[in-house]
Amino acid sequence: MNFLAHIYLSKENKDITIGNFIADAVKGRKYNDYPPEITKGILLHRNIDTFTDSHPTVRKSTARLHENYSHYSGVIVDMLYDHFLAKNWHKYHDEPLASYADNFYKMILENLEIMPERIQKMIPYMVNNNWLLRYASIDGMGEILSQMNYRTQGKSNMNLAINELIVYYPDFKSEFTSFFDELIDFSDKKLLEL
Repeated sequence: MNFLAHIYLSKENKDITIGNFIADAVKGRKYNDYPPEITKGILLHRNIDTFTDSHPTVRKSTARLHENYSHYSGVIVDMLYDHFLAKNWHKYHDEPLASYADNFYKMILENLEIMPERIQKMIPYMVNNNWLLRYASIDGMGEILSQMNYRTQGKSNMNLAINELIVYYPDFKSEFTSFFDELIDFSDKKLLEL
């Protein structure tokens, strides 16, 4: 899953959200350098990624993209699934996505000092371009996929994946919907275990 799903699955616990948000930039056992609740968020993120990457529904989505995008297929599916979460946000949360995103941006800006340098450098782009809200539209997804393609120096061709999103929209939507309910249940249980 991508940023929005990880944030959502943190259940609005500030430190768990921070850990879940920074987890990809925390390598190996470096999570031990953080306070316990942030560590819990990092470990939750890793468990979510493992569950997601091995799930048959997600694999069905990535298989649809593999021929054109190879090992970038998983990253693209993570982003496409965030699109469906953003687009259908009202089914998952009572707070409108715009204010939810603003509150998240405010929180991470107030806690920059604890973020790894890589994340600190990314945050201004995320906030200024309002990534979480942009996920909700096809045009926004197209722009974000283009930015990701730029970050890979054009090697990923992720900018072209907007075409698959449009062509296979009902398939991706159905796969996201059935998978995300399972992921919420998994994540809730994992939070109690950690």
